[in-house]
Amino acid sequence: MLQRTIKLAGEWSRMLLGIAALMVLAGCASTLSARVTTFQQWPADSQGAHYRIVPPSGDTLEVQAFSDMIRAAIGRTGLVEAQGEQKPRFDVHFEYGATVSQEWVQRFHDPYFDNFGPWGWGGYYGGFRGWGGGIYYTPAVVNVPVQVSKNTLTVIIRDNQRQGAQVYKSTAVSTAGSLVEVMPYLAQAVFDGFPGNNGQVRNITYELQ
Repeated sequence: MLQRTIKLAGEWSRMLLGIAALMVLAGCASTLSARVTTFQQWPADSQGAHYRIVPPSGDTLEVQAFSDMIRAAIGRTGLVEAQGEQKPRFDVHFEYGATVSQEWVQRFHDPYFDNFGPWGWGGYYGGFRGWGGGIYYTPAVVNVPVQVSKNTLTVIIRDNQRQGAQVYKSTAVSTAGSLVEVMPYLAQAVFDGFPGNNGQVRNITYELQ
């Protein structure tokens, strides 16, 4: 009887973990979330003003591609890119990067890979606090290290009519995919709801295309 109970608990454990994994994969496959922090003192007389993109040092193909992504997303601001000899009012700077860090998460023991039995089998107790003898089960939780990737894009806009003062700074962070994969969404996120509230922190979710 005891062995049958342990076997059933193990089967339920595997089934629930499988369902949870499928739900996570389904969610990851359809949406992408970014955490956006924005600071701004956006001038009211900026509609239709010209801007230019000032990329980071090193005119690489990667930088050119990311510049195009920012150029595609900046249209919602009402700014117009300066052409030729036009003198822009705003300089649009950007920085980006990807880091990997180790974090700790909790999970249940796998009943087939630890020494405690399914669901952290606690063993036998008897005559305890008025209860009769029997078998008790407790979820065995362990802390495990996981690698977390963080993709970051920061856009800073400076106003040349104010001696280059910062008038907009927005940072978008996502832990999904690679930097190249998520950059178009990060570019959208930094201008989402532009110019927004000063000191605003938001979580934004996009449907993946």
